[in-house]
Amino acid sequence: MITNVNALLVEKNLEEFSVTVKTIPFEQLPTGDVLIKVAYSSINYKDALATDPEGKIVKSYPFVPGIDLSGHVVSSADSRFHEGQKVIVTGYELGVSHYGGLSEYACVPGEWVVPLPENLTLKEAMIYGTAGFTAALSIKRLEDNGVLPQKGKVLVTGATGGVGGVAVAILNKKGYDVTASTGKSQAEDYLKLIGAKEVITRDEVQAGNKPLNKQLWQAAVDPVGGQQLASVLSKIMYGGSVAVSGLTGGSNLPTTVLPFILRGVNLLGIDSVYCPQEERNHLWKEMAGEMKPATLEKLIDREISLQEVPEAVSTVLHSKTFGRILVRVS
Repeated sequence: MITNVNALLVEKNLEEFSVTVKTIPFEQLPTGDVLIKVAYSSINYKDALATDPEGKIVKSYPFVPGIDLSGHVVSSADSRFHEGQKVIVTGYELGVSHYGGLSEYACVPGEWVVPLPENLTLKEAMIYGTAGFTAALSIKRLEDNGVLPQKGKVLVTGATGGVGGVAVAILNKKGYDVTASTGKSQAEDYLKLIGAKEVITRDEVQAGNKPLNKQLWQAAVDPVGGQQLASVLSKIMYGGSVAVSGLTGGSNLPTTVLPFILRGVNLLGIDSVYCPQEERNHLWKEMAGEMKPATLEKLIDREISLQEVPEAVSTVLHSKTFGRILVRVS
């Protein structure tokens, strides 16, 4: 019988804010259909915000962050899952309003749970995590809208981040000529290692302030948004597409209708949080198969223990990482 659980606990009151690994009573976990012993989680930007008193992610305290987890089913009231089964949970309310994956155990609704596909380990699933799932969903949406390797280059912005890095690796695996954009001058070797053919600076992406600029890329994966997205749209080839999934560059989009009505450019919004379960299961199988890059392990910035998470979150907040921070929970 489980009585206590080690977890990353974020606490806040009128006088103090703290982020520490603590032992909490098992009964403190939220109720759910499926109890999972967590093997791996990861640190995402949203997780880092959850450990910041000004992050505006957590609505009530105490709280356990972690928008990703993989592990083994301990017990299940949902007939689709059984004891010992390997599973993945990403998205929905995990780590946002429901205790997340930075905990030895997690209890979640059955609708959130994805069986671990063949040819994918629990560790590999968390190298992907929400970031990798978002990247894969972005690429699927681009291909659904006619993007093909033979049609030209594909740009990935924010390429040293979680979404960007996985997108570079998957696109390379699928035979695309990938241009990676980054604001980190020392990132070129890393980006070429994971599959970029060309590495350019953020300033190069944003060069030129006209509504329509020279057509450079057939498509783009953009987890950045803001002014940079406006610049990307102005340089997409006729009939091309941009998949946008983030707003680290800002939520405003200072553009015009010209790329859309004169070049037929598609702006595709990517939401990996509430992606339907049937599509989610199918895409994870593709991520374990034809999408899975040989360079997947190289996307790890580092692997840490649960006890090391409080110190590591600040590096994510300040963009000091190349790739994913994997958390070995138990």
